[in-house]
Amino acid sequence: MSPRSATPRTALELGRESYDRQAWADAHAFLSEADREGSIELEDLERLAIASHLLGRYAESAALSVRSYQESVRAGDVGRAARSAFWVAVEHLGNGEPAQAAGWLARAERLVGEGPESAETGYLLVASAAKSLAVGDPSTAKAAYERAADVGARFGDPDLVVLARLGMGEALIGLRQTAGGVSLMDEAMASVTAGEVSPVVAGIVYCSVISSCQEIFDLRRAQEWTAALDRWCASQPQLVQFRGQCLLNRAVLMQFHGAWQEADSEARRATERLAEPDTDPSLGEAVYRTAELHRLRGEAAHAEAAYRRASLLGRPPEPGLALLRLAQGRVEAAAGAIRRAAGEASSIFARPRLLEPLVEITLAAGSIPEARAAADELAGIAADMGAPLLAAMAGRAAGAVRLAEGEPRAALAALRESFATWQTLDAPYEAARTRVLIGIACRALGDEDSASLELDAALEVFDRLGATPDVARVSTLLEEPGPARVAGGLTSREVEVLRLVAAGKTNRAIAAELVISEKTVARHLSNVFDKLGVSSRAAATAYAYEHDLISRPA
Repeated sequence: MSPRSATPRTALELGRESYDRQAWADAHAFLSEADREGSIELEDLERLAIASHLLGRYAESAALSVRSYQESVRAGDVGRAARSAFWVAVEHLGNGEPAQAAGWLARAERLVGEGPESAETGYLLVASAAKSLAVGDPSTAKAAYERAADVGARFGDPDLVVLARLGMGEALIGLRQTAGGVSLMDEAMASVTAGEVSPVVAGIVYCSVISSCQEIFDLRRAQEWTAALDRWCASQPQLVQFRGQCLLNRAVLMQFHGAWQEADSEARRATERLAEPDTDPSLGEAVYRTAELHRLRGEAAHAEAAYRRASLLGRPPEPGLALLRLAQGRVEAAAGAIRRAAGEASSIFARPRLLEPLVEITLAAGSIPEARAAADELAGIAADMGAPLLAAMAGRAAGAVRLAEGEPRAALAALRESFATWQTLDAPYEAARTRVLIGIACRALGDEDSASLELDAALEVFDRLGATPDVARVSTLLEEPGPARVAGGLTSREVEVLRLVAAGKTNRAIAAELVISEKTVARHLSNVFDKLGVSSRAAATAYAYEHDLISRPA
């Protein structure tokens, strides 16, 4: 006899097994099939809602949670109904629909109010605290979050405890108790990375913590938690990784660390995710991020259009648009815009992002005392907050002002410290911007060799990133006359290149010896040809020997 065939497993069984394996797409497919067959139970309906959320099907997830609410009400399970109503509200908030979220929270409050205290009481406290935080009342929010954490601990609900600790951390940051806030967030993240909370709560905490770290200029911590988030996502290949806000946070970090192409891609994905509905405030921030990348690459028309769209979506276009105006030579327009924006910004977290551009633009406008006041304010904020990122910004601003005041030696000390911090933070573009100022300071002190080395190093980075306006500016600086120019108007770096050409070395070999790119070697060589009025390597070598620009071989 042949062995009896195994009984085929049902879609419901396969859906439950896929859910337990965190294979969200498979769980969604099988549980949806079971739902169509009419074999799904209330707990499975909740599983399907969670799988939908983790696949980025937020409207579907909300609709399934509505069904869970309705079935729980019919079954007389008040607590479960209230929990479902809470998650419906969360989905509507994530989709930028606060009125619908408020309606569902009111339903949950009515249900919870009819019975004794429960874990659901704590979830509604979290919602109430979040509303207080949103309207600028962190003290009230903190008290509500603390009560929620206590409820979560008493009812053994780790999701609630972690959400409450996250909120307490945000509230403390709002109260300018940054160290305490960060500590609570780290504690919440420890629970997340230990796998002690549900996947939906884990995603919420990851994105919220990373966003908060960026707000307080703690880029090191943001980077560390972003790496943890990437590992978490990699462990669930079928997970649709992020909401738009999380994609946006990643874009900011990628740009900061010099991955401009990847940052642009991530910002565009964020824009697509946030495009419906258009009222989501994060959409304006995503569009602003693409505008910044356009500006940095010299794509002025695209940048202007994106800044205007960001403004229409409610995201102020400063400081980016003001910096674009400065790059276009419209100094008065840039100064007017940045002064107005800085005057309106009162938050300790918002002002630093405007103060350094205010320094740069007012220096360009010739208002050194105004730039000095802005640089001093930025230094004070940096000292209060103790964030290395702010210290680097403040040091560069102070150095720029010192240069304008005719004190290059004092400028150099501040700029070198700033540069070292940017390097530690792995911020290549910002480090290169600082090196430009170091080069200018060296030139002012009569050290043309060091000036050329610093400017060349900055040029390398700008070339690699595609920062076209910065490439043009530094190239011009390298062409400016200085005390160390030799006959023919060559810079010390151009003489180095010419010497190696005369030695018969290829561009690749020269690049390796001088630790610069072949592209930069080619640019230097082109400058040499133009200045010497020659058109070949042989002619340049002959000219150099004839005019004693390099030492003749023995």
